[in-house]
Amino acid sequence: MDNGVNSAELQALLDYYEKEKGISRDALNEAIKDALEAAAKKAVGASRDLRVETDPKTGQLRAYAKLVVVDRVTNPQDEISRFDALQIVDEANLGDEIEKEVTPTGFGRIAAQYASQNLKQHLRRAEKALIYDEFKDRVGDIVRGVVRRFERSDVVIDLGRYEATLPSRERVPIEEYQPGEQLRCFVKAVEETGRGPEIVLSRSAPEFVVKLFTLEVSEIADGTVQIISVAREPGWRTKLAVHSDDERVDPVGACVGLRGQRVKNIVRELNNEKVDIIHWSPNIDEFVAEALKPAELREIEVHKEEKRIQVWVAEDQLSLAIGKRGQNARLASRLTGWQIDIDAKEVETLTFDDQVADAVSALTALPGITDELAQTLVNSGFHSVEDLKQIEAGDLEGIPGLEENEDTILAAATDEAPTVAATEEPPAIAEADDAPAEVEAEAEPEEPAEEAPTEEPAPEPTPESEEAAD
Repeated sequence: MDNGVNSAELQALLDYYEKEKGISRDALNEAIKDALEAAAKKAVGASRDLRVETDPKTGQLRAYAKLVVVDRVTNPQDEISRFDALQIVDEANLGDEIEKEVTPTGFGRIAAQYASQNLKQHLRRAEKALIYDEFKDRVGDIVRGVVRRFERSDVVIDLGRYEATLPSRERVPIEEYQPGEQLRCFVKAVEETGRGPEIVLSRSAPEFVVKLFTLEVSEIADGTVQIISVAREPGWRTKLAVHSDDERVDPVGACVGLRGQRVKNIVRELNNEKVDIIHWSPNIDEFVAEALKPAELREIEVHKEEKRIQVWVAEDQLSLAIGKRGQNARLASRLTGWQIDIDAKEVETLTFDDQVADAVSALTALPGITDELAQTLVNSGFHSVEDLKQIEAGDLEGIPGLEENEDTILAAATDEAPTVAATEEPPAIAEADDAPAEVEAEAEPEEPAEEAPTEEPAPEPTPESEEAAD
């Protein structure tokens, strides 16, 4: 049938769009009507009033135009002579409007050709209107879709009934996607564009990580644990500050989960991106110290008026505090909302000779230990009193300079120095200008203790005692 369309195919097409795309039958019929009229205008020509009818049984298409009755036709597309009009109707007066069939030969083929594109445009507009109505309230949700194709650097994701776009600016730099791959994405926005509403997805937004934790951690979903702030460099590292008003709940432990299972699931979804979960604190000093972990801070200076914090760390902690390419410091600054300046603080380090001298001095303070003996002990590996206390009888056998002084060393370690050693000690101490004050304090009480017995009879020759005797 040259001027017909396949009615069964048309109905099947309408059923498909109604069920799969969710477009109402009335909207589809209106779209088909507009498409056929546009096709008729292309095939017949511009007319002042043109309509198309479709026979539902045969699928036959007929085009009708309203023409004005005139004496002489100057515009065949809008006018008809009175003679021709009387062939269609029984009575026709000048100026009357009559409807005449203007179906061209092969109109079915022409209609299919011209109506196809017009129909698709109508369907796309109807579909995008549904997209906006459905997704305008789903901003902030996570959806799952399949990678369909690439448009330049953007990724088109099939969400089932609709398609969404993952723009290059919302992609994770280190991730590569393949057609057919399933992805979970964050619905960032539904934007009105020149082509209609567009669903914009994201995998790089910090909110994506927040939503993943909300879905994975029940304590966050019910409000027991709160995510105070988040800072993220997609693909590499994320810092999350959490807090709970319930003292019985550990917010960090809740997010990590039993054996780390909760955070492992999120890290797996993020393709092994590192996630740091820290305790939030209203005290900015404590918060900054937590944010800069695993680095250990030595000193913090807060400048509230500038909202700036000066931090000092040990030299060996500086690279850890700053992080690779400044990442740790940058994320900590975003997390806290304060500018963080990090400097190294010089730490006084003792040379090997200084350490040996300190060890010798500490051992010399023991009763009976001379400078020479202390030097020999240090050279033999005994650097402190605790080391000496580990020595047992016979342990020094065969060690030159120590074997013959074993009793003195054992006594010094237990503070039971021989009497001879005690009497010989004061001259050694007097010769040593840098002897510790503690040693002199211990030596002084020994003299009164020895003199006390000789001084006791002294008060007896007093007059009072003689009178008492008489």
